Amino acid sequence: MTALGFSGALLIAAGYVLSNWAASWLLLSIAGYIINWFGDSLDGSLARYRGIERPDYGYFVDHSIDSLANGIFITAIGLSPYMRLDIALFALVGYLLLSIHTFISAKVMGEFRLSYMAGGPTELRIMLIIMTLVMLWAGPDTQALWGFSWFDGFAATIATILVLLFISQTIQTGRYLAREGK
Repeated sequence: MTALGFSGALLIAAGYVLSNWAASWLLLSIAGYIINWFGDSLDGSLARYRGIERPDYGYFVDHSIDSLANGIFITAIGLSPYMRLDIALFALVGYLLLSIHTFISAKVMGEFRLSYMAGGPTELRIMLIIMTLVMLWAGPDTQALWGFSWFDGFAATIATILVLLFISQTIQTGRYLAREGK
C-alpha cells in the first residue's frame, strides 16, 4: 500500500509537469491524489488487519516516503505553468516544518498529532484537488498582482499559515516542557 501511495504521488507530479503541454494532464494529478490518499491511508490499517504490523518500521518508512512524495509533487506543482517554483517550495517548507514539529512532539510529548486547525492530510488533499480543478478550469494565465497568479497567492497563504502554526506550536510546546521541567 505504501508503494501504491508513492506511485500516486508520482502520477500527481507527472500530471503537473505534463500540464505544460496540455491542461488535460491535470486530470492525471487528480487521479494521483486519489491513489496517493488510498495507499497512504490504508497501509497501516492493512498491516494491522493482517497481523504483520511493525510499528517503528512502519512509522519510519511511512513518514519518510510521505515526505519524499510530498517533496516530489509539490515541486512539480512549481514546475507547472500554474504556480511559481519559489512559491511551491515555500509551501513545501511550511509542510515540512509542521511535519518536523509533529515528529519531534511525538518523541518528547508522546503525542502524534496529524491535524491542526481542524485540518489534516485528507483535508489538504481535498484542497489540492479543488485547486487543481480550478487550474483546469481557469488555465495558467491567471495573473493577479506583480507577476503572481491566484494560485501563487493561495499557496503562499497556506505556506504562511503552516509556518506560523509551526512557530506557534513550537513556542507552546517549549513553554509546556519548560514548565513541566522536562
